[in-house]
Amino acid sequence: MMERFENPESWSLTTPETHLELSLEPVPGGDGILVTDPIERHQFALSTPSVLDPEPADPDSFWFPADAAVRFRTDSLDLQSVVSVCVRDDEGQMLGQTEHYASESFPRATYSLELFAPVKTYVRVTAPLTIRSDAERTTLSFGEEAEVLVGARSHHKRPAATITTPDDPRSMMRAVSLLGSALKTTSPERSYPTLRGHPPLIERGETFRAPPTMTAPETGVTLELPATYRHVYVAAPLAYYLGATVVEGETPRLRTEDGFTYDLDTAAGYERAVERALKQTFFLDCLTRTEGYYQVDLHERRAVEERLDLDFADLYHRSLAERVAAYLRVPYDAVADHVPEWKLTTHVTPTPDNVELLPFVANDLAIVRTPRAKPAASSETQAAAVGDFLRSSSAGVDGVASGEDFTRSAAGTTPLPERTYVQPEETDSLEQAWVGEGTPIGASKASLQAYRNRLYRSPTEGDIGITVVCNDPKMADEREDVETVYGSRDSLPFDVQVQYELTRAELRDALASETDFFHYIGHIDGDGFQCADGTLDASSLTDVGMDAFLLNACRSYEQGMHLIDAGAIAGIVTLDDVINCSAVEVGSMLARLLNRGFPIRTALEIASETNVPDSDYLVVGDGGHPIAQVQGAIPNSIDIESKSESEVSLRYHTYTAAGYELGTIVKPMITGDSSYYLSSGVADTFTVSHDELRDFLAAEVIPVFENGTFYWSNNLELSQL
Repeated sequence: MMERFENPESWSLTTPETHLELSLEPVPGGDGILVTDPIERHQFALSTPSVLDPEPADPDSFWFPADAAVRFRTDSLDLQSVVSVCVRDDEGQMLGQTEHYASESFPRATYSLELFAPVKTYVRVTAPLTIRSDAERTTLSFGEEAEVLVGARSHHKRPAATITTPDDPRSMMRAVSLLGSALKTTSPERSYPTLRGHPPLIERGETFRAPPTMTAPETGVTLELPATYRHVYVAAPLAYYLGATVVEGETPRLRTEDGFTYDLDTAAGYERAVERALKQTFFLDCLTRTEGYYQVDLHERRAVEERLDLDFADLYHRSLAERVAAYLRVPYDAVADHVPEWKLTTHVTPTPDNVELLPFVANDLAIVRTPRAKPAASSETQAAAVGDFLRSSSAGVDGVASGEDFTRSAAGTTPLPERTYVQPEETDSLEQAWVGEGTPIGASKASLQAYRNRLYRSPTEGDIGITVVCNDPKMADEREDVETVYGSRDSLPFDVQVQYELTRAELRDALASETDFFHYIGHIDGDGFQCADGTLDASSLTDVGMDAFLLNACRSYEQGMHLIDAGAIAGIVTLDDVINCSAVEVGSMLARLLNRGFPIRTALEIASETNVPDSDYLVVGDGGHPIAQVQGAIPNSIDIESKSESEVSLRYHTYTAAGYELGTIVKPMITGDSSYYLSSGVADTFTVSHDELRDFLAAEVIPVFENGTFYWSNNLELSQL
């Protein structure tokens, strides 16, 4: 018999996080349940044949933790989309997992169902069970009217406490040693994103303080590091994931209680050694966990298992320290080609004030680099980037030559103060972020305030709010386009407000009003946003109501940073003048990507792969923030590599998103293959028939690339390729 996951042996490592209770209420009309996460702004509907009168139920009725639950009677549940369903018996044994085009039946018994929906949802029922899926939705049938329990858990994570540390590196080692107190388990399942709690916050102070109830997990893993900011900062995500104790040592190394040691001072350098240790232990945990609660056919395990002298069934039941020792005895090159594309590399300047960023960096499992170069004014890098942007625009967009267009600056505007620029070194991560002084080129500008704003995001009831402000009638093309894009998804409720030529007072009110996304079209100069009666400087604002924004105007970087300081979570800004026709294309492309659930930083990355001249656009704040939930499970795209009269070869690419970070598994509904893949990056290359490709593209609206040409799947005919 499998013990419940929340038993003391596997679920007692952290103080429970504070969650605002999810809403499980009847859908309008009463024939179903609407599960709503008011923090993450996600929702999921379960329809029933008749009107319900649900009653509150015990959230502890499920195998995994739930924040809220209800009970009611029905003979079936119709899910609003195709949802992967994991089926367990009353003892927790996994009986199967269904996907698209499923038809599975189980005899009368007690079943626990886990629905991989936009809000993590659980169903418990005693009845015969049939699960059927087609290209559009999944239905759970019970063969009789039965009592059904539905529970849900928010993907939103909050830290349980705060650690105070002085500025010396030895005290910081004590603080980093406690990051692992947030792990919900030390089993390989912590490689799932929902089983890694948010690390405790760190703040600077005169003396070291931590709650007496906060203890690090006893994993038997220790990191010995020289007492420098650089060594501590780089190791923070690894220490968090391994629940490791960090102590001072002359030479950086990892050791376990059984005497195993792993050198972190290699020829590749300390930072690369830590990066490899994190990727390798995480990746092999993902393989080992297939022996546990989710026994799926994982592509990556099949791909590397024959290369490795590892007994995954035995390792699953070993201690964390024993697993780590076994993992790190494997040469990294044996697994490197199947490690998921890492979500994020964060470049952190090793100064005392940046210690407060470490919990957020660790929460993202980011690779940490410490830059050597200092920001410089009038950087040649910036000049080249802007030059590339202007050259790419000089030929015009959509047939408009540059001489016939205009920039989104205005004559006689107040100049901006001189900036300092820096270009972080390139990495193989999907995204890069910069923490420190200077304006980055090729990376987002991370901000401690933005992370804090996300953490304490207030719950919001009602539809997803989009505010579009167009303060120049000459830019109406972009306004008209994005007005039709936002809220174009039938299954999600949007409230789109469009405003024109606002005065300073009206714009101040618009910026203060609660909205999920603020899209500005107009002019910005050194004095601020240009309005009908003058300018409004965002530095004068103490509070703003938007979660995220796009300031599609010239030189909007400084105003965007002021919005972050005033309460926003993330935004997209410009570094220099932008030509209007190009800005229209950028704004329209980003609106479509954000509307489809792509996080802000990923949306800009994808836009950069098209013909959109985006090189002068920059993400500020927490670039992992999304505006809307994804239509399917996770954001994805395909690249058409080749085609014939009967077949198409394509690469399937997935991206991380809120609640679906590193460690998420996905089953591409492209062929009859039963394999699951780790997100993110290129899962595999598939060869499919034209009919199979049509069925796949009809299931969800996604980006499609062929030889650098971008398409949306719902507007694509195979004859176009």
